[in-house]
Amino acid sequence: MSLFRKPQPLAVHVLRDAPDVVTALRRALETATEAERPGLERALALAEDAAERPDEELRGRWVRRRLTEAGHEGPADSVEAIKILRRAEPGLTLLQAVTYAKEAAAAKV
Repeated sequence: MSLFRKPQPLAVHVLRDAPDVVTALRRALETATEAERPGLERALALAEDAAERPDEELRGRWVRRRLTEAGHEGPADSVEAIKILRRAEPGLTLLQAVTYAKEAAAAKV
């Protein structure tokens, strides 16, 4: 084991389809009837909001879900939370788990 190892890439990749949903909703609005418009406009606003969320926040939510599923109610960046996260996702390195836990604590969602 070397002290000069290459850093591990993040294991959790955020997949975003919100931009595609935004585009589809905008197209739907172009041909919408007056009755459909309010619902489509609200849906578009929600999709645009989701598309603007940073990756760190989305990973933080993912961590919170994992911790909740495991029954953890304490701080997301506690040692116990990191242990639970690594048990739930065995492929995570310690560095990745700590990084994600910090993102979850910072997101406060």
